[in-house]
Amino acid sequence: MSTQLPESERPDADGESTGTSTAQQGRLERKRAGTAERQAREESETAGEVETVPLEVYRYDPDVEGKRRPRFDTFHVPLEQGMTVLDALIYARDEFDPSLTFRHSCRQAICGSDALFINGEQRLGCQAQIADLDHPVKVEPLPHQAVEKDLVVDMEHFYEQMRSVEPYFQGGASEADAAGEEQLQSRENREKIKMSTRCIWCGACQSSCNIAAGDNKYLGPAAINKAYRFAMDEREGEDVKDHRMNVLEQEHGVWRCQTQFSCTDVCPKDIPLTEHIQELKREAVKDNLRFW
Repeated sequence: MSTQLPESERPDADGESTGTSTAQQGRLERKRAGTAERQAREESETAGEVETVPLEVYRYDPDVEGKRRPRFDTFHVPLEQGMTVLDALIYARDEFDPSLTFRHSCRQAICGSDALFINGEQRLGCQAQIADLDHPVKVEPLPHQAVEKDLVVDMEHFYEQMRSVEPYFQGGASEADAAGEEQLQSRENREKIKMSTRCIWCGACQSSCNIAAGDNKYLGPAAINKAYRFAMDEREGEDVKDHRMNVLEQEHGVWRCQTQFSCTDVCPKDIPLTEHIQELKREAVKDNLRFW
């Protein structure tokens, strides 16, 4: 068996591997190119050649002595076509302050993790276009939630409210389900609940609700909408629906809603939350009517 090295890996005159040297040289060149590009961009910004947008970001860090008092930091971010608030925040974090903290994941308005208070309204950071907003763009954490750090709020209470309505399908009431057969849903019923299934648990509606802000036990529009999605599903039995309605009819359920439409206005998925709550109110009234 030959022990001769391939041509690309033979030592050069200095005794180093040519292949390894070439790879290292390539990495070094790419690093230099990246540094040069960044320096050129910074020089262009300094010279006023690149249009920037001022981003005023809420800052708070309870673990750092000098940052326990809330404040706003301003970052000047290059304005690019199609840039979202989330893009701007990522740029500010990567280029100016790596300690800037916020949640994000899919960047496609599906995960719901980047709900923020942007220019005085609850929005998804990945959905809000910088070009559509007044400048400066002011970014704050969701109101009526405990702030953990910068733009990150504690969502545990919101999740507790969502879990309290048992947000999952409960079968077993029909003969078909008992026999292990497929339970079919009519097109009409699917259309009825379709919009309610679009909820991404972002918490924007809960944050906008004045009732939820003053009543910590109120289920809130997101949880009630999730209950609507299952209560109106024809595949669940009447006993399960009665159980769901009993939960919703309590003191801190649907009757606390004052029909302000704030939740509907800020929902990033355009769910008619207020309409769903009102329909559940009508169902509750019908359940308690007696004709004799």
